[in-house]
Amino acid sequence: MKTPTAGIILAAGESKRFGAPKQLLKLGGRFLLAWVLEAALKSDLDHVVLVLGCEHARIRRRLVAWTGHPKCEVVVNPAYRDGLSASLKAGVARIQNDFSTAMFLLGDQPLVDAAVINFLLRRFAHSPKSICIPTHRGTRGNPTLFAHSFYSAILNLAGDRGARDLIAAHPDQVLAVEIPDPMVFIDVDHRQDAETIARLMKSQQPSEK
Repeated sequence: MKTPTAGIILAAGESKRFGAPKQLLKLGGRFLLAWVLEAALKSDLDHVVLVLGCEHARIRRRLVAWTGHPKCEVVVNPAYRDGLSASLKAGVARIQNDFSTAMFLLGDQPLVDAAVINFLLRRFAHSPKSICIPTHRGTRGNPTLFAHSFYSAILNLAGDRGARDLIAAHPDQVLAVEIPDPMVFIDVDHRQDAETIARLMKSQQPSEK
């Protein structure tokens, strides 16, 4: 049983490499994190948990139009300085008793839209595997899905490596789903990443006639 599925958006970081709270970076007319939130809320995910940490009060105020959605819940990770694993654990701790599957989304990947999310959900639902990762020509990306059987392992993670060690340790449980467009894997770590994504968004807009 792989439903219901909760989406866990990881957006608690300090944005050290970016130099400012990138969650509130304006990109294509909206906040960076709003792109991810909207995609998750429009998708077939049954519930969406937004994990915040650094600047959480400010971010939540700015995103109230999305965080007020009945499918959205905000969880504050006070241990965000401990690395990505702390946010994974905060999200799983909230959904472990109610949802059979968790999809982990990064809060800085605005090109992951509802169609990509739904594509991964469908492929995972029809597979006997317990982990799902999107790939493009052998390169892994995000978002990833984990079945309930991996929740306890996720709750025991430590450091800033996320769940990639779990994926590497269980290759027989991994469903790799090929994504035709590698651009959806782009995340915003530096200013030039934001500029690249802004150009892509502009090129994808329908031209005026």
